Amino acid sequence: MKELIEAIQNRGVGIGRDVVKVDSFLNHRIDVALATRIGQEIAAAFKDDGVECILTVEASGIAVALTTAQALGNIPVVFAKKGDPRNVSADVYTAQVYSFTHQTSSTIRVDRSYITEGMRVLIVDDFLANGEAIDGLMSILRQARAELVGAAVCVEKGFQEGGKRLRAQGVRVLSLATVDAIRDGQIILRPEEPRA
Repeated sequence: MKELIEAIQNRGVGIGRDVVKVDSFLNHRIDVALATRIGQEIAAAFKDDGVECILTVEASGIAVALTTAQALGNIPVVFAKKGDPRNVSADVYTAQVYSFTHQTSSTIRVDRSYITEGMRVLIVDDFLANGEAIDGLMSILRQARAELVGAAVCVEKGFQEGGKRLRAQGVRVLSLATVDAIRDGQIILRPEEPRA
């Protein structure tokens, strides 16, 4: 996606060999116009798939999940909560997720009444690295006997295994920008490929 790629080139920062810092526009301070365009782009890719609900993990995927849901006709967004908040019922689906960014594991939870059997669900998140968050969300969908339509991410780290592994499992993965490497603080992006 041209606008996202330009934002990463102009405002993104590479740290070490594996951290892509885009918090000035994507997941801490949010460029609302860009987030809206991201949602429109994801929605356009899945518009014919009968998506009934968007599923993400708190917190950094929520903004693009919302804009995607709006672009798909204001469908519901469910975000898996981390930890054990007191305001979540005990009747939940759970999964363990390891965060590459935070280097921590946490239990994510979704109230069983929010994802129902047969529901067609699109997973949306800001990043795809090793695929742990998407694995956890897919586990929740399996527990609910819901149908995974696909997974859409803003930025895929192409030098990590998550995207390749998910695609090998038959998951339809849409990445709006793919980082191939980080060299001397420079983020090396894969050239945008035309979509069918």
